[in-house]
Amino acid sequence: MASRLPIPAIARILVVRSLPGLGDLLCSVPALRSLRQAYPLAHITWLGLPGTEWFGQRFVHLIDEWLPFPGFPGIPEGWQGPQITVDFCQYLQAQAYDLTLQMHGSGFYINPFLTLLGGQHQAGFYLPGQYCPDSQYFLPYPQQGSEVDRLLDLMLFLGLPETSRALEFPLVEKEYQAGLRLLEAHSLVPGQYICLHPGASIESRRWSIEGFIEVARQLASQGHRIVLTGTAAERSLTDQISVRLNQPGTPLPVNLGGRTCLGALSVLLRHAALLICNDTGISHLGAALKTPSVVVFSDSDMQRWAPQNQTRHRRVDSRQAGSATPARVLVQAHDLLGSPHSPERLIKSPKLLSEASYGR
Repeated sequence: MASRLPIPAIARILVVRSLPGLGDLLCSVPALRSLRQAYPLAHITWLGLPGTEWFGQRFVHLIDEWLPFPGFPGIPEGWQGPQITVDFCQYLQAQAYDLTLQMHGSGFYINPFLTLLGGQHQAGFYLPGQYCPDSQYFLPYPQQGSEVDRLLDLMLFLGLPETSRALEFPLVEKEYQAGLRLLEAHSLVPGQYICLHPGASIESRRWSIEGFIEVARQLASQGHRIVLTGTAAERSLTDQISVRLNQPGTPLPVNLGGRTCLGALSVLLRHAALLICNDTGISHLGAALKTPSVVVFSDSDMQRWAPQNQTRHRRVDSRQAGSATPARVLVQAHDLLGSPHSPERLIKSPKLLSEASYGR
């Protein structure tokens, strides 16, 4: 398919995806991979929410510069006031981007903002019947398909190269070794523990704490080592499970809620035999690290957000299963635990970036 965009003429690209979630960012990696393949020498700038700087720092092979989103009316995150947004738009207009690419979403609120940023060419999604900056370069927003596929549909619409749908999460040697020390400190043997992550960024997406406790208790009683993970805000959840699992004859869980940075958590996940979690960012991190997982859906679009490899990553819909959800989670968990693990995933170090490039 011929490119709709004038590839030789594009040297400066601004990508707009100012979303807060770990999954929101990781799901954009395949599309970024396609963009980089099409423009290997271009300077690619990412416009993201404050607090997501790590994405630009970690994916330096795909992103050259990270800028903070100033906020815009109608978009709940990042708003700081009108003058800051006006000043920011003027600043970006002066950068004279060859392409401003909207990967934020349907475009209902973000497309007017995109237009204010300037750029010789503008591309992205739009909702039919709503504002479309340029019909030649804007794709009607897909209403079905996974998040990864929706973004790749845009790349293919623009005539950019097809690429792998796989997620990735690069680690550097320094944080990988720190993660191994974390395993050693808690006597965790690679491939011989299960991570349970009971939290979610949106409360409605959290399966019941009782459900996690029942699953954890069953697995612990069968001799599996349980590791509880979560953010600092989710520490109360991991504490509740830890207390309830403190029973005679059952191995104590390792409670790491609020005690791991993203790099250490990634190493911990990479060497886990299994991850059990809600539909939240860690499910996408597990997919990127090729960790077998059971993901419980409670209030989100399973088709859009479930990991794509359904052999390695199983999904359970608590809305349909109801009280049978723990049993269904355990069936999937036992099936995955009985499957042979990939020696490459459990023994080899992850693909490393040099510390110099990581810090760029």
